[in-house]
Amino acid sequence: MKLIHRLAAWYAAFCKVAEKLCSPLLLAVRLYWGWQFVQTGWGKLHNQARTVDFFTSLNIPFPALSAHFVSGLEFFGGILLILGLASRPIAFLLTGSMFVAYWTSDREALFSIFSNPSKFYGADPYTFLFAAIMILAFGPGLFSLDALIAKKLRTSETRTKEHWENDAVTG
Repeated sequence: MKLIHRLAAWYAAFCKVAEKLCSPLLLAVRLYWGWQFVQTGWGKLHNQARTVDFFTSLNIPFPALSAHFVSGLEFFGGILLILGLASRPIAFLLTGSMFVAYWTSDREALFSIFSNPSKFYGADPYTFLFAAIMILAFGPGLFSLDALIAKKLRTSETRTKEHWENDAVTG
């Protein structure tokens, strides 16, 4: 029985240490993949005619509008990921954009996710999609403006609540 308790204590301690890796990992993902999104968006922004032609060749509806939207989303979304600001909404939009990229440019890879996973993993949008899903699912981590804003809001909310409680007592 002591062995089980020791193992459980060791496991709990191990998990506590491993959890400390979460925010640094999310920071690394945000910085690296945010920068990758910035670069791809920048390239599309400065080559709009080529991007529109490419989107037209893929039969994407409203190719000019779509090219501007995707270029801006990738460029500005990448900046927001780097900053860790509005991370989950941006990650949601980027995830959708990457699914559209799969659907329009590599549909066969998308449909082979279970039958031929290496085809899915090897497609260009995969790592961008994976990074966006990570931030969407786990958030930006502690090293982000989102976390800083949330902390400030909690502090402000606590002060407001204390103020109202004090007024009720002294009022």
